Amino acid sequence: MNGGGILDDFKNAFNRPNNGHIQLILINVVVFLVLIISKVFIDLSLGTEAFRSVLTQIAMPSHTETFLIKPWTLFSYMFVHIGFFHILFNMLFLYWFGMVIKEFLGSNRVIALYILGGIAGGLSYILIYNLIPFYADRVENSILFGASAGVFAVVVGAATFMPNYTFFLLFIGPVRIKYIALFYVVLSFANTTGPNAGGELAHLGGALVGFLFIKQLNRGTDWGKPVLSVIHFIRSFFVKQSNIRVTYSRKEKASAGASRQPAKKSASRVEQDEIDEILDKISQSGYDSLSKEEKEKLFNASKK
Repeated sequence: MNGGGILDDFKNAFNRPNNGHIQLILINVVVFLVLIISKVFIDLSLGTEAFRSVLTQIAMPSHTETFLIKPWTLFSYMFVHIGFFHILFNMLFLYWFGMVIKEFLGSNRVIALYILGGIAGGLSYILIYNLIPFYADRVENSILFGASAGVFAVVVGAATFMPNYTFFLLFIGPVRIKYIALFYVVLSFANTTGPNAGGELAHLGGALVGFLFIKQLNRGTDWGKPVLSVIHFIRSFFVKQSNIRVTYSRKEKASAGASRQPAKKSASRVEQDEIDEILDKISQSGYDSLSKEEKEKLFNASKK
């Protein structure tokens, strides 16, 4: 009998190509499982207050001085959940809307949106809590955790890119994703004075980045490149590089450069111009205005 364990299943799912949204979900799920298992043991042995001390090391504080001591929390907080329904709804939205981004813009842009949205959400939270007097009494003890800001960036990014894309919702029927995104943005804004004000402010910061990310992408500027460069640099320490090298003589290199390089650059430039034109057409007239050939070109480009 040939069967793999749970760890092998996770590895296989994580390592599939063009799979950024699933990778983010798996990271969140693994962190969630580690935290809830740890919480049980810590509660039993040290009491319930001890776990909060652990949580404050990875959740983002709103107190500026505390944050400066723990700057890593700007990144770690966006992968932290301790409630089942909290992670469930975040991951469902990340999967549904992440699939839209992945299908037409590639999975790397799902990752970029999530990370940038999380950073923007965290910064919005700490800045507004410390600048607006209304929140002054919450600054000392408030912490932020959860994927919501990054998820909001993906949701609003998908709705900005393809506003008329339709989801079929249970008991409701077909709904365009621009209305789903708008509903949750308005709901978050309405709750910015409520008990979860910090989380709602983070949602709005992530949503703003999702909107601006797509608008800039349509103009030819990819905000995700720096994020992906950092991720690829970090991955290079864990992925074994091939030892096989191809060498050329000086004469062969000069010949290859003269005969092939201009043609390659020209072909690449033409392809990029075509994709830019398709993105402009989507921005002006929506995805439904594309021809079948244009949709195929955009889909193929998203895999690169």
